[in-house]
Amino acid sequence: MARLFEGIRIKNIVIILLGTLLFGFGIIHFNMQNGLAHGGFTGITLLIYYLFTIEPSLTNLLLNVPLFLIGYKLLGRVMLIYSIIGTLALSGSLRLFELYPVTEIPLQNDMILVSLFAGVCVGAGLGFIFRAGGTTGGADILARLANKYIGMSLGRFMFTFDAFVITISMIHLNMTQAMYTLVTVFVASRVIDFIIEGASAAKSTMIISSKTEEISAEVIKRMSRGSTVLTGKGSFTQDNREIMYCVVNRNELIQLKAIIEEIDPYAFFSINDVKEVSGEGFTFDQTQRQIKADQSSKDEKFVSEDKLVSH
Repeated sequence: MARLFEGIRIKNIVIILLGTLLFGFGIIHFNMQNGLAHGGFTGITLLIYYLFTIEPSLTNLLLNVPLFLIGYKLLGRVMLIYSIIGTLALSGSLRLFELYPVTEIPLQNDMILVSLFAGVCVGAGLGFIFRAGGTTGGADILARLANKYIGMSLGRFMFTFDAFVITISMIHLNMTQAMYTLVTVFVASRVIDFIIEGASAAKSTMIISSKTEEISAEVIKRMSRGSTVLTGKGSFTQDNREIMYCVVNRNELIQLKAIIEEIDPYAFFSINDVKEVSGEGFTFDQTQRQIKADQSSKDEKFVSEDKLVSH
């Protein structure tokens, strides 16, 4: 039993639960209260509700059972467990808000606000779930597979699949409702991508200068940021050049530019967006660095002991 839940983190489960609450709130209080559909399997459950008055919390479970079998083979044990938790939690959240709505939000006369808030709630909820390594079943599992095997972003796949489901939902929706629903799923797809990629976004810089050592030293001193110095050759002068590569957070970019301009006003540098960055200085905290250092010390100790034994 312990091996079954190996690698499962309580923090991720909590994030998934919060995400499903946000998702369920948006679906019940914005979509259902205002007659809007949605995309993915949630859109199918809403369509079934509008046509047959079957609660989405029930159909959400019934539709996801076959995909769990696919998810187990293609996504692995950890993601399957997170997906089961996400799907059960989503059905629970939907049922909770069905029985005990937080409040009636009178926005029937302002469908633009309904569309925007529905998209933000659903997109933020799914974004948190995805970042925690889970899904809510259905199209979320399909989106994960598309991202894993064909490189399509989660938000883009969700929007494509959602558009297909909304087209089917025209059985119930009128043209105005369908257009507002498209606005909702578009906003949701953008919010999903922002939370997954934008939250970890950074800036990378390529700096060509004759004073890369001075620049690097000041970056380390003032910003506690490392860098990598590469060797290149100018195509016109054929001179060897040093190229400094450095990744910083967005809010550190101004300080980096100030250091470059202060030390070498003639330096050439370019700035690019980095969708996701991981590693020391970004996702490793001081505790992890200390653990890494301690482990290195232990490894060196073992090597030394081995040498003594061999002698």
